[in-house]
Amino acid sequence: MKIAVLGAGNGGIAVAADWSMHGHDVYLYDFVDFPVQINAVAEASGIHCQGDLEGFAQIAYSGHDIKLVLKDADLIIAVGPAYSTEPLAIACKPFVKSGQKFIVCPAYCMGALVFKKTLGNDLDDDSVVVADTSTLPYACRLIGPAKIRIYLKLKAGLFLAAIPTNKTFEMNALFSQVYSSKPAENILQTTLQNGNPVIHPTVTLLNAGRIESTEGAFQFYHDGVTPGVGRLMEQIDNERIAVGQKLGLNIIADSKLGIQQGYMDSADYETGYRTAKGFAGIQAQSSLNHRYFNEDVGYGLVFISDLGKAYGVETPVIDSVILLASKIMETDYRKKNPYRFETIQSDIQAILTSST
Repeated sequence: MKIAVLGAGNGGIAVAADWSMHGHDVYLYDFVDFPVQINAVAEASGIHCQGDLEGFAQIAYSGHDIKLVLKDADLIIAVGPAYSTEPLAIACKPFVKSGQKFIVCPAYCMGALVFKKTLGNDLDDDSVVVADTSTLPYACRLIGPAKIRIYLKLKAGLFLAAIPTNKTFEMNALFSQVYSSKPAENILQTTLQNGNPVIHPTVTLLNAGRIESTEGAFQFYHDGVTPGVGRLMEQIDNERIAVGQKLGLNIIADSKLGIQQGYMDSADYETGYRTAKGFAGIQAQSSLNHRYFNEDVGYGLVFISDLGKAYGVETPVIDSVILLASKIMETDYRKKNPYRFETIQSDIQAILTSST
């Protein structure tokens, strides 16, 4: 198959390499504003991998020509932070053909919904199917030009849902050629099952002084997660799970999911992350101005909080973290999120109705 991968960050490079190693022709795209990895992959004609993926992955094309990348693509995978979802969809829109299939990896604030609406398609329009995943299938970091280290490729605990919902099993069958993914109930489940908003803001907030004073010269999980950090993380997770239950969704506790995925050996918030083999060696960010706040608070926690308010679930701990992060970063994350809840609330209700 021809696989188009949109985004050449940590996740995009890992996804491109993995599909190539599974025998597919991979075309890699990113915006002209991000040329470093795109140019490096083009020069090397591929990607050098270490860790759970080992070896060299040949890439058929790496560049900024979105029309070429999308032409006759059997599957298009958009890989990036939440704030890349809409821009990538805008770039794709003029060149999308009927019958093409997209996956937003991972879901954030209803990533598949945002992508599909930006393309201009109705939710029930199956001429173009858009799915999203609950998380990125890897713990990974770029370690040089066209070089990626895969600390862990998920063994389980990866979920996928599609719009329209009746296309979920078909899209999961396609995605599971490379990943151990399972169909989710709907894209609300994939959004809420993403554990990043539970983990990243908590560790960052309670290690803010350490991050600023050392510029991230410590291991984010193994050094940054102390018993107190773990207790706050658990409270945030409990609120997320409660929101899911109110919507009729079984959201797995992140500590338990970490064992399924292969990250952790103990379903314990106080020690599980600190001793997790899948997180060993992952360094903290060098600045607080990072996606661990900008994405995981501004998109993830804000969305969960909004869902809670709309459906009658109190989220005082999540609301406190949003407030503190906003004060620290001198930005109002509730106002900054472009995907305001009220603009998609009717779509959320339609998705809930369609999956009952």
